[in-house]
Amino acid sequence: MKSYLFAAATALSLSACMTATPATDQAACQSEAVIMVVSGETLDRVRMGQYAKAIADAGIYPKNQGYYLNIPKPIDIFEGDISDNHATLMVRFPSLKAARAFWNSEVYQNEIKPLRLNPSAGDYTVTVYKELGLPDYMKGQVSQSKYTCK
Repeated sequence: MKSYLFAAATALSLSACMTATPATDQAACQSEAVIMVVSGETLDRVRMGQYAKAIADAGIYPKNQGYYLNIPKPIDIFEGDISDNHATLMVRFPSLKAARAFWNSEVYQNEIKPLRLNPSAGDYTVTVYKELGLPDYMKGQVSQSKYTCK
């Protein structure tokens, strides 16, 4: 079952890469990138797999220029304990406006989100954080990931 969540996240990541990138809102390009963090316990892996597939099929991450930054299962735990059902997923968006457009979209709120509710298929917290810029000591060692305006 552990591989099911990994497979669902991988499928979502790949489907996001295969979807054409839409024209970008100029206001979103000039804003600061944000990272949406979804973290918590998966209670029903089958339903969460259906939820993940619905997100991929709807194409709402690519429509809002969001993409996954990680696989939701840790490769190591340095401190503390988490259950085998714990997942943390990070999604990068070009702006808070784009993250809100995803979250508040009619398709997400009315068709996709209900797939994981009543009863809950997972006990998750969803938060959004401002992305920090690249520190000077890392310049030249990694690239600064920026959204481009078309």
